[in-house]
Amino acid sequence: MSKAKTAYVCTDCGAHSVKWAGQCPDCSAWNTLAQTQIAPKRAKGEAASAPTNLESLPDDLARRHITGFAEFDRVLGGGLVPGAVVLLGGDPGVGKSTLLQQVSAQLSTESTVLYATGEESLRQFGQRSQRLGLASADLQLLADTSLDNVLGQALASSAKILVVDSIQTMASADLPSAPGSVVQLRECVGRVVQFAKQKEVTVLLIGHVTKEGAIAGPRVVEHMVDTVLYFESDPASRYTLIRSVKNRFGASGEMGVFAMTETGFRQVSNPSAIFLSRETVSEPGSVVSVAWEGSRPLLVEIQALVADGMTSHPKRLATGIDQNRLALLLAVLQRHGDIALGTEDVFVNVVGGLRLSETAVDLPALISIASSFRDRPCGERLVSFGEVGLAGEIRPIRFGEERIIAAAKQGFTHAIVPHSNVPKKKIDGIRVTGVKRVSDALDEAF
Repeated sequence: MSKAKTAYVCTDCGAHSVKWAGQCPDCSAWNTLAQTQIAPKRAKGEAASAPTNLESLPDDLARRHITGFAEFDRVLGGGLVPGAVVLLGGDPGVGKSTLLQQVSAQLSTESTVLYATGEESLRQFGQRSQRLGLASADLQLLADTSLDNVLGQALASSAKILVVDSIQTMASADLPSAPGSVVQLRECVGRVVQFAKQKEVTVLLIGHVTKEGAIAGPRVVEHMVDTVLYFESDPASRYTLIRSVKNRFGASGEMGVFAMTETGFRQVSNPSAIFLSRETVSEPGSVVSVAWEGSRPLLVEIQALVADGMTSHPKRLATGIDQNRLALLLAVLQRHGDIALGTEDVFVNVVGGLRLSETAVDLPALISIASSFRDRPCGERLVSFGEVGLAGEIRPIRFGEERIIAAAKQGFTHAIVPHSNVPKKKIDGIRVTGVKRVSDALDEAF
């Protein structure tokens, strides 16, 4: 085998250099170039992967590992795919290790699971298991920061599922840089992906996040793995959301809802109930909408407050929806709804801390603003959705009929929707009103 060559890699941006310099030529950072070894080319005669055809593939291509948590399986797209690499990120203390420990205990009853931790000792792992009430004798544990040993033990134990907590603590002996550096992180993830694909071992990686909430390290790490999941948690709420931002085996943007208890995470079977406050739905400035999260509808409450401005610069604050979208809705409301709010402070909030990015909440947000300004409540069992255009038209959105059916199941009796989203067949228990203009929607709501 040929001798490995040395190079210098920036620990901040990952740029390569043939010689050392005090300043990185790409990102201009000082004292960030670290010496590393370039993997030698495969010598002639070494074993390499051979091509195959579709007929020689196994028959159980649709097989998945069911985790025992329906919400977690939904986010994954139906379970864990053999050979997939899942990256799970979130703020410190949000419960990443707790959730994967519960999932590992469930999976170990049917498959061989190896839980490798580089952040805790085995005694600390056992203390959490005792607190969570997990008694799984089949779960294999390993406390080590050497990636070579972790992959070797996973291969020796014939593990079908490998959990690495966390990937930033792992280091490869082939690189001299410290664990958590850009070079180590990229090399470790690359080796884990290669190991998972060749041995058909499902790997769950826990990743640290930066102040901005992104996975620490180079962006290429998220491109290398198959699935990227993020924890979304509000410190004031006992509920935790897990959202998929990338998934090769399911829908991107899928969301799972969990509740943190003394015995660990508990899945929420009806997420719409935690985002609705039925005691305040009949108050002015409150309208219920139907958002589409991943592959299912979710009922949420949109609240608005219009107050007299105390300064010459009125406030426009939106929580849960796009701030720029709020300015657009106020302009449309003034032009096509004859409601001028130039001197008023306007606040819009999505109950439950949920962040919505789709335009389906335009119409309910606009109705809630008008309701607060007029101090007139809408119907108690009213639900609405639709996109608002700059010309005052109400545009249709996707999955309109499915949203109406979901609202009817929750007991809502009246829906104000875009005219093109009115279903052809009548839906039992709910009256659907189609509107084409903003003025028509306001007249129908009040």
